[in-house]
Amino acid sequence: QVARQLRFDDAVADAIRHLDEHWDGSGLPRGLAGERIPLAARILQLAQLADVFHAAGGPPAARAVVARRRGGWLDPQVADAFLALAREPAFWDALASEDLEIEVFATEPSRPCAPADEDVLDDVAEAFGQIVDAKSPFTTGHSARVASLSARLAGVLGLDAPTRRWLRRGALLHDIGKLGVSNALLDKPGPLTAAEWAEMQRHASCTEAILGRVQGFGALARVAGAHHEKLDGSGYPRGLDARHIRVETRIITTADVFDALTADRPWRAALPADRALQLMREDVATIDRDCLAALQRVLAA
Repeated sequence: QVARQLRFDDAVADAIRHLDEHWDGSGLPRGLAGERIPLAARILQLAQLADVFHAAGGPPAARAVVARRRGGWLDPQVADAFLALAREPAFWDALASEDLEIEVFATEPSRPCAPADEDVLDDVAEAFGQIVDAKSPFTTGHSARVASLSARLAGVLGLDAPTRRWLRRGALLHDIGKLGVSNALLDKPGPLTAAEWAEMQRHASCTEAILGRVQGFGALARVAGAHHEKLDGSGYPRGLDARHIRVETRIITTADVFDALTADRPWRAALPADRALQLMREDVATIDRDCLAALQRVLAA
């Protein structure tokens, strides 16, 4: 579903859908067997299996698992192609290279590229927002709600339509750094230790780093990555104060805090909206007063 939303074709989507089918018919979701499984899915399954075992036990472990599951989970022809490649030291050198990302991009077949228009950028942001929200049962729908509320707050505050659209993308992607945080922390029912809290805080700087690498989203990186900064300078990741926190970030922060307070969390049940607003009025270090007033107007409407 996400692949299609990202404008990939049916061949890509089908390869992902059938990633866990097995050559002998013992896989999921449909129990397909043999050549009924798309070839791309058969290759992908071997690649992810080999990578997991390579990471854990090096080339011997990867070769052993592929040989053992040849004809069971794995297409024998695909397995044989891998085992032939695996005899070449250069194959393993490439996987261990610090320039692996460059190596991957170098394998891209030459083909025309089309610029991403505004609709494509919206779809990309929505798709990755769904991926982030699917990571934990406690974040289901969070990015979409924060995006919707941010756009409405921006309207009340007088931001023009192009800026509201741009801001909505940032709100959809504000938590993308949480993909790098363990679910053991995200779903922990009790308080975090100091070390766990430091790890949790990394998600904001990870959001900035991820978006800063993506052409079309670079300008959003600082805005979205700063959603845990506080007006008094006590926030993270940079310790920015009111002088350096943009209005767009303040809007996302307001929407994020309200949604977090009014949704279930591992350590507490959702709060009623009026109680959430009361807590936000008391949090003068975090919540911009103009944004809070806009939030109250939106909720009243």
